[in-house]
Amino acid sequence: MIDTIRVNIGKQADLVHLVTFDALTGRGGTVFTLNLDHLVKLENDPAFRAAYAQATYVSADGAPVVAMARRQGANLVRVTGADLVRPLCGAAALARIPVHFFGTSPETLATSVAVLRCEYPRLVVADFESPPYGFSPFGIDARAAAERIAASGARICFVALGAPKQEIFAEFARRWAPGVTFVCIGAALDFIGGRQSRAPQALQAAGLEWVWRLVHDPRRLGKRYALSALYLMRYNVRELAGRLSWRRPALTSGNATDKE
Repeated sequence: MIDTIRVNIGKQADLVHLVTFDALTGRGGTVFTLNLDHLVKLENDPAFRAAYAQATYVSADGAPVVAMARRQGANLVRVTGADLVRPLCGAAALARIPVHFFGTSPETLATSVAVLRCEYPRLVVADFESPPYGFSPFGIDARAAAERIAASGARICFVALGAPKQEIFAEFARRWAPGVTFVCIGAALDFIGGRQSRAPQALQAAGLEWVWRLVHDPRRLGKRYALSALYLMRYNVRELAGRLSWRRPALTSGNATDKE
């Protein structure tokens, strides 16, 4: 548990297996990947918190979140939305599970779908859709989009709207498409479609992908990462204070015993 969020996915392979099984059985659900930016936004967004409270699967996305979870005894590794698309498409292609793509720009969406179809010839793409600018994640338009996703026959829907819009839409859409698993993937299609470049593997492994992204897009990401750093500092202070308060009664009890 990180703040109030339950992380229940330890490895990418486990998540791919679970989503594939849920898609085959028509269980449906939502998949979120928790990072520091989400934790910042969760503090002041009730709809975002409500979506996370109902999430089927939540993984740790980012080295800080992994470290926070491990300090609580969790045995997990980083599982990002960007890293989920290809393994899930591979599993869906093998099992002939229809997939849907929802989000990003029309050009990027068309390019990324073409790339994935080329990489996975057996992939069944039920449909793909880029919502208009200003799309609301709930309401009449969102319901209509969810109903189109359900009508397409898809069992997995990749949602690329950015947080918190994609998570709020996924939670809303599952009501109108109950047999679909909505997987929130952030900028994954931008990477696949070539609109953005992913950090080198060495930086990813070192937990420094954020540096790469900040250098390439400082205007958009500068404030986000500053708020994330501030959140992490506050979290660490609270955690340290909690540990000290937990130890203090034990130390007091020990001193009293010595005096006796």
